[in-house]
Amino acid sequence: MPDAVAVVTGYLRGALAAAGDPVPVVSRIPNPRPPRFVRVQRIGGLRQTVVSDRPRLDFHAWAETEANAADLAELVRALVAAVPGVRNGVAVYSAREVGGPMWLPDSETSAPRFAFAVEIHMRGRVLTD
Repeated sequence: MPDAVAVVTGYLRGALAAAGDPVPVVSRIPNPRPPRFVRVQRIGGLRQTVVSDRPRLDFHAWAETEANAADLAELVRALVAAVPGVRNGVAVYSAREVGGPMWLPDSETSAPRFAFAVEIHMRGRVLTD
């Protein structure tokens, strides 16, 4: 199965830049932390068939203020809803929100952060002998 986080972070980097908001999109919290960034993590999900996967992804949006973090989360939410298509050679069939945006200040820094969760359905490839 493809690395869902790599597929989605690559897509989001380009989509955010195209939307005029080129914030870093990462799988781990950077050190040093930029004032605004988005983290994507796989938090589970199940294989759908022998050639498709349904990873559950968490999206966290940090920004300087609560309002800016909410706006960034909503932009990412809209872009993730538009992810179906072929992304970096991987067929993404659907994106289904499974947890809407919630206020989740960073536990270590108290930095403003919003989070939401999405289940992505994507195609893998058949392994041959």
